[in-house]
Amino acid sequence: MRPDGPAMAAPEESLRRRKTGHSDPQPESPPAPGCDPAGSPAHLHAGTFWLTRIVLLKALAFVYFVAFLVAFHQNKQLIGDRGLLPCRAYLRSVQQYFQGRVGWEALSYAPTVLWLMDWSDMNSNLDLLALLGLGVSAFVLITGCANMLLMAALWGLYTSLVNVGQIWYSFGWESQLLETGFLGIFLCPLWTLSRLPRHTPTSRIVLWGFRWLIFRIMLGAPKVQRRSWQEHQGSHTASPPHSRDGRPHSRTEVTTTQQRRASPQQHRGHHHTAETGVPTAGQRSPHSRDGHPHSSTEVTTTQQRRVSPQQHRGHRHTVVGFPPQGLIKIRGDRCWRDLTCMDFHYETQPVPNPMAYYLHRSPWWFHRFETLSNHFIELLVPFFLFLGRRACMVHGVLQILFQAVLIVSGNLSFLNWLTMVPSLACFDDAALACLFPSGPGSLKDRVLHMQREARGARPEPRFGPAVRRAANVSLGVLLAWLSVPVVLNLLSSRQVMNTSFNPLRIVNTYGAFGSVTKERTEVVLQGTASPNASAPDAVWEDYEFKCKPGDPSRRPCLISPYHYRLDWLMWFAAFQTYEHNEWILRLAGKLLAGDAVALSLLAHSPFEGRPPPRWVRGEHYRYKFSRPGGSHAAQGKWWVRKRIGTYFPPVSLQELRAYFRDRGEPLPEPL
Repeated sequence: MRPDGPAMAAPEESLRRRKTGHSDPQPESPPAPGCDPAGSPAHLHAGTFWLTRIVLLKALAFVYFVAFLVAFHQNKQLIGDRGLLPCRAYLRSVQQYFQGRVGWEALSYAPTVLWLMDWSDMNSNLDLLALLGLGVSAFVLITGCANMLLMAALWGLYTSLVNVGQIWYSFGWESQLLETGFLGIFLCPLWTLSRLPRHTPTSRIVLWGFRWLIFRIMLGAPKVQRRSWQEHQGSHTASPPHSRDGRPHSRTEVTTTQQRRASPQQHRGHHHTAETGVPTAGQRSPHSRDGHPHSSTEVTTTQQRRVSPQQHRGHRHTVVGFPPQGLIKIRGDRCWRDLTCMDFHYETQPVPNPMAYYLHRSPWWFHRFETLSNHFIELLVPFFLFLGRRACMVHGVLQILFQAVLIVSGNLSFLNWLTMVPSLACFDDAALACLFPSGPGSLKDRVLHMQREARGARPEPRFGPAVRRAANVSLGVLLAWLSVPVVLNLLSSRQVMNTSFNPLRIVNTYGAFGSVTKERTEVVLQGTASPNASAPDAVWEDYEFKCKPGDPSRRPCLISPYHYRLDWLMWFAAFQTYEHNEWILRLAGKLLAGDAVALSLLAHSPFEGRPPPRWVRGEHYRYKFSRPGGSHAAQGKWWVRKRIGTYFPPVSLQELRAYFRDRGEPLPEPL
């Protein structure tokens, strides 16, 4: 008996729709919770990442823009033709080491497009790279669309700067930006410049690459600690690896007749490491090789051990950095286990901001809560990534909020802004829909149509998408392979932080020793016009840096995500001697010559409009925040400082002649 009534026709029609693929997707996959209110005509479904790609690209482009802006403003002074550590000399040293050839070994040792450019005007080359980076990143930031060529250009340009930046680019966020930028290349279609490239959906492999990155950053790295300065010097030496005549560079120690004898108590700060205050084996006073202060002018040279590129490469890609958090805390400073680290962090961090001044005086219980919260976010929350969509989104929210708190409480360059980028991969289109306007023809409306089309039709086989899928799988295999030493390092009790195991820094380890310095010391550079530096009536005047603490009455700066590289290196230098930081003597020589390029790195020169000083010296001070409402604060002082001793003795331009001659550099000429 043939049923032909309406009650039986409906199931048959439903069956036909299912067979032909035209069934309504709503009952099969209800809209996931997100920003859009229920019943919205443009309520997106979970599981696609079209809008996620736009947000990721814009966030990454913003960080690139800041990084290239810093490079444009500071590269000439730091690594330019008349910079403190000229990159031309560095590249010539690398070239000389490889018998004058610019072959594969030299390129893999220092990957940079500067090998292919004219070195006669390195300032123009550096400006060109920075301006190109600014232009491309601004385009991606404004439009939200990019292709693989543009993102590869950004990555290549910044790689070129990092690999000639020497000590100035030796921070962990440089490698983190390169790894994040490398993943960003594979977010995009090869040629198409469209925010919604229909035939190139966001790869799940790339998204998991971002998630794997944030997992390693959080679990494996500490919060604003410093690592051994000896390791830092071994990683990005201030000098090129070898001299231009093929011999290892020498390290010159400069002492003068004006140097005052100091007691061991005065110089105690110079003998201590930044982490523990324990003297390091073989570490010397800056004033003599036998531990006693010099009493006469002496210039001595110590030879560095000659190393092969293979030996040096492992050190060269070990960098100083401060990503937040991780296992290293538990293995490191005891203060992370007894919850007292935050008692010191705000005062001793590299470049405090005004909020740090007040947070430092928070109640003890608040500091304990902060430390416990750090442990929770760093050690437990990263595993939320593997517990499904909702838990992954909770991870993203917590990590972004955590980075926002760090931004508010300190000037950590663009590090925290950069760390937010991989966390964005935790959100799909349904979660990010609220960031985009609704309406016919809007991005959200177009994504909704694409979601419906994808559910209602089988995609036609195309050559381009097939090649792209193969490339994404190859990327996943590459990331897995390069992650093997990183995971082994993460699990090791002798964990190495901020290290790249490949010259392109595609997969790296992050962090530093989990130690927090308990007191803040600063190097204050001073100059005098007196002909006799040791005269009692000699007037010494302070040079003021742009952001680091100096004048106790100056309010802490607020510059994040911008970054003053010299100020950060001055913070590091305060934990060691000037012998470990030769660039300070180069800076002193340029101050003695009144060099305008070097002076542009500073906020104030006391000799502006006057002849340069005859002598420059470095003084070592201990800094503490003044107490709000106290007597010093009433006088307008944010800091209270006390002199520890001499950091480096008074030097004149004539006394630095041997230092510059030893490096084959011209003596800075006074104006």
